[in-house]
Amino acid sequence: MSALGITIGVLALVAAFATMLLLTRGTPVKSVRSFEAGGPPAPGEAGFVPLIEALVPTHLETGHHIQLLNDGDGTFPRLLDDLRAARESILIQVYFWKSGSLSDTIGAVLAERARAGIRVLALFDDFGADIPPEYLDMLRDAGVMVAELRPVSLFELHKSQQRSHLRVVVVDRAIGYTGGFGIADEWLGNGRTRDQWRETNVRFTGPAVAQLAGSFAAGWAEATGVLLVADPASAQPADDAGDSYAGIIYTSPTTGSTPAERLIALSFAAARERLYVANAYFVPDDDFRAMLIGAAARGVDVRILVPSADTDVPIARHAARASYRQLLEGGVRIWEYGPTMMHAKTLVADGLWSLVGTLNIDNRSLALNDEVTLAALDRELGRALEETFVQDIDYSVEILASQFAKRGGWQRAKENAAVLLSRWL
Repeated sequence: MSALGITIGVLALVAAFATMLLLTRGTPVKSVRSFEAGGPPAPGEAGFVPLIEALVPTHLETGHHIQLLNDGDGTFPRLLDDLRAARESILIQVYFWKSGSLSDTIGAVLAERARAGIRVLALFDDFGADIPPEYLDMLRDAGVMVAELRPVSLFELHKSQQRSHLRVVVVDRAIGYTGGFGIADEWLGNGRTRDQWRETNVRFTGPAVAQLAGSFAAGWAEATGVLLVADPASAQPADDAGDSYAGIIYTSPTTGSTPAERLIALSFAAARERLYVANAYFVPDDDFRAMLIGAAARGVDVRILVPSADTDVPIARHAARASYRQLLEGGVRIWEYGPTMMHAKTLVADGLWSLVGTLNIDNRSLALNDEVTLAALDRELGRALEETFVQDIDYSVEILASQFAKRGGWQRAKENAAVLLSRWL
């Protein structure tokens, strides 16, 4: 082989290796097992919010009213009422969007509002959405401005792993929605029946609405080249503004430590009494497992709720189960939700500090995706999330260490294989 051929071959191998590292990179903070000065303050202590604001970073302030919306039955009637009542503008971005009765209903409302002169902007991730061209044509013909984010193509391969996993609805700059919902018929129903997914979302008013609109504006600028200035500039005053202390945390991939991992680490470490985590794709790395076990060791009641075999991503469940033994032996309690797919992404610490949004505890959410989370220091929301969690475990099976140890060799093999792919999950 000629020197030129050898050089080309070496360069090709280097490029392939660099591409693999890019597409599978993990969260960069290594061995986070302790915190300076003994750890962060508890959620109820004076220094907690400034620490979150400084290290994540974000901005939290009072003046919010937050409503917890469970499942399709608790979410879409209220969402559709707000969309139909829009008088100025609608921003909507949902990662998972596909044909069905819910998509038809949402599309009809968006089209009607656009024809009525309301400014309607719809943004979707090319990988997550499966929307027929004729549907998009219908929206555009009605006056809806539609944009596609990060199209999967040869010229966009460097963005193929960085998906926009956001769920954003902003109505009249006054009302915001986020959570794990998608525009697909799986999200209809009560979350207790097969094929009616269990989901947790929030509707809120207050200053965080402008932050949510800002996360939409970031994607819109990338997709269209147009930087929105009217829509996210300021939230309009809401009639039902409350006193909840809250803010939106928008996280996206970075070269170094990610805001998402710092948010989860601080939330785990701040809990003093209870830590309830419901997560659809729960694949914590060594350090997050150590933090959960550390919380249990200091007397925190640590409970995890994850999907059962009724999941849309079986490999993620196998990877999750690979960590069960260590967590169970460390005092963490785990339940698998029984009736249907459990798709929620929530955390509540001490009944006071709450996270509701799109963030999964896996490498994809922590290191690769754009995500959005409503963070709130609100005892009413915390109590509602804890009550929902307790209700959910009534429909779940607790995983006990003695029983889990008896699982078969084939199951163990699937778990070990899934762990090898965890950087993609």
